[in-house]
Amino acid sequence: MGARKFPTELKHLKYEIEEYAREFGLDFFKTIFEVLDFRQLNEIASYGGFPTRYPHWRFGMEHEKLQKGYAYGLQKIYEQVINNDPCYAYLLETNNIVDQKMVMAHVYGHCDFFKNNSWFSKTNRKMMDEMANHGMRIRRYMEKYGETEVDSFIDACLSLENLIDPHSQFIVRRNQRPQYDSAENEKEKQEETVKRLKSKDYMDSFVNPKEFIEAQKERLEEKRKKRKKFPEDPEKDILFFLIEYSPLESWQKDILSIIREESYYFTPQGQTKIMNEGWATYWHSKIMTQKCLKNHEIIDYADHHSGTLGSRPGVINPYKIGLELFRDIEDRWNKGKFGKEYEECDDFVKKKNWNRNLGLGREKIFEIRKIYNDINFIDTFLTKEFCEEQRLFTYEYNDKTKRYEISDRGFKKIKGKFLFSLTNFGQPHIYVEDGNHENRGELYLTHKHEGIDLKTGYAKDTMVNIHKIWKRPVHLQTKKGEKNLLLTYNGKEHLEKSI
Repeated sequence: MGARKFPTELKHLKYEIEEYAREFGLDFFKTIFEVLDFRQLNEIASYGGFPTRYPHWRFGMEHEKLQKGYAYGLQKIYEQVINNDPCYAYLLETNNIVDQKMVMAHVYGHCDFFKNNSWFSKTNRKMMDEMANHGMRIRRYMEKYGETEVDSFIDACLSLENLIDPHSQFIVRRNQRPQYDSAENEKEKQEETVKRLKSKDYMDSFVNPKEFIEAQKERLEEKRKKRKKFPEDPEKDILFFLIEYSPLESWQKDILSIIREESYYFTPQGQTKIMNEGWATYWHSKIMTQKCLKNHEIIDYADHHSGTLGSRPGVINPYKIGLELFRDIEDRWNKGKFGKEYEECDDFVKKKNWNRNLGLGREKIFEIRKIYNDINFIDTFLTKEFCEEQRLFTYEYNDKTKRYEISDRGFKKIKGKFLFSLTNFGQPHIYVEDGNHENRGELYLTHKHEGIDLKTGYAKDTMVNIHKIWKRPVHLQTKKGEKNLLLTYNGKEHLEKSI
């Protein structure tokens, strides 16, 4: 798939906008732009931005969806930018000059965020090459073991790709417990059998009386109960646990490790969606309106920029929320609207007109860009005044009217909903509690219930795929309402019981 020759006009604009971005203090890796038609851009987007990624039907489905969306006028991808060193950015060939300028400015905002935000600091900056390596390895496995076999295994792995610990890359991992069926544990098992003294058959009942045997059994049972769990502490990175301890063939472990590595690469993008898009939108707006927008381009720019910020009920627009929150923070720190004195002021008029002319706004937003993710960004800087100004609200489905309706405009409710939707990307918290349950090598998982029940159908399908990897029964402890529930899949059927 060849890229179009980069037009001379765009090349000049690239250098011009890059210079403006650096003047504003943005710091980014070398950025390489390529121009593609909509088919090529849709194809790259369907692969998550990596054209050399391994083949799989999921990417084909995403490509079909993007193609139909473009053909029916439902959606249009203006750009695609990749966190890499150098950064790669793809422009749509049919964009007019105003759009191309806006997109380039937007891209430099993203590139600055990728390079400097701490949540991206552990990502592979050569992921373009790494993805090509992954694709090559998986294609070799397909040639050796067959496409159907490998595709089926990838299907199972992809259904588990969210079962990682997003914070584990910032933690020095503790030493893992030995595998439950290791040689050491096999030796322990042999030692933990009831010992009988040697004797002739007719003397056995005298040499090994029943009371003696029962006493030994009780001691062994007590010893088993006291044995440390495996793992010793609950493990959230379930993919790591499966790679380390499941009875997979080497090629299967390699594929599972590829899925895990790519999942960790994309994780910071999910953790910073609001901030990242808000930051890029803030800077494309600043660069366009203050530096490179010509008079005859104003209407087109305003039209397309407003489309980027458009909102509809029930949907969070990260571009809009992120941009407005960065602007609000900049304004507050310029005027000194922070700190104990400001917070304790109960004079509405005085608080509204508060202005200490500190001029700290730009410095503050660069500081935030460096160390925050969406959760602590919203938790720290979403204020009651901001919610009222932006007219934010929560909504719920009304069974009587059969439609979604505004349920609350209270600040605490709004902030709580925001934070809940962002925590763990809205996914349930699942942990490995025991990898040798009942001393039979069964996998025992626990769900940290936080007020919302698991979708049982999805949970059962996921357990089937975990069983394909673990090869032994899989248990999941959860709650349904006020009732503790244990779901089990033994390889043949699903079982469910209250505990």
